[in-house]
Amino acid sequence: MEFLVDMVTTVPAGTTDETVADTRRREAARSRELAAQGHILRLWKPPEAPGEWHTIGLFAAAGEAELRQVLESMPLHAWMTVTVTPVKPHPSDPGVGRP
Repeated sequence: MEFLVDMVTTVPAGTTDETVADTRRREAARSRELAAQGHILRLWKPPEAPGEWHTIGLFAAAGEAELRQVLESMPLHAWMTVTVTPVKPHPSDPGVGRP
């Protein structure tokens, strides 16, 4: 199954710059692992409000339970507000049948 995942990350007040940098480094590494495993298919950066990081991703998982495990494995998850929308191909999708 595929899921459109909207993730807004807000760093808690008082978090040290060192903690933020380390968490972002670990997040990038984990994202590469999840992409290699076929769970992260695409990531986009929409406009952001001051003080937040906003990412929209297309994820693949066997179901919502597996997706929840995938998202919870991401180091920034504790700072995220996540909205998940299950999606399936539209019959008129111009990408259907393209390599």
